[in-house]
Amino acid sequence: MEQYIIKKPDSIKKRKRVGIGPSSGHGKTSCRGHKGQKSRSGVSIRPGFEGGQMPLQRRVPKRGFNNVFKKEYQIVNISVFEKLEITEITPEVLEKKGYISDRNKLVKILAKGDCTRAIKITADYFSATAVEKLKKAGGEVILRKKDKPKQTKKKIKK
Repeated sequence: MEQYIIKKPDSIKKRKRVGIGPSSGHGKTSCRGHKGQKSRSGVSIRPGFEGGQMPLQRRVPKRGFNNVFKKEYQIVNISVFEKLEITEITPEVLEKKGYISDRNKLVKILAKGDCTRAIKITADYFSATAVEKLKKAGGEVILRKKDKPKQTKKKIKK
């Protein structure tokens, strides 16, 4: 192998030594430039700070409203159950098969497709048409109950 082709890997680098004379290329101002806030010692400027100019995150107009109480459902159609050769379907089964991402989130069953066999399905919500189709095929609909922590009211002494 020719010696001039051999090269050190990029992971092996010497650290930049600044302020060690003009011939190093990192002397005098130590790569900081002349004057200004960033050239001083002990400088720490927070992210997004633009030197007093109105920062971008405040210049951009805000739109809309984010509802903190919004319920997000994972939707599964009845047509999916025909592909599965299982008679009892739960959110755990749907997660294993990859139809939902998280079994602990809300699951809603919708009526797209047909149901030809009796299936026992457990979910949080069902559309009215989905319930009708499942019962027509001889299936069973079970609403999953989420355990909510009980709120206790403190009595105020007068």
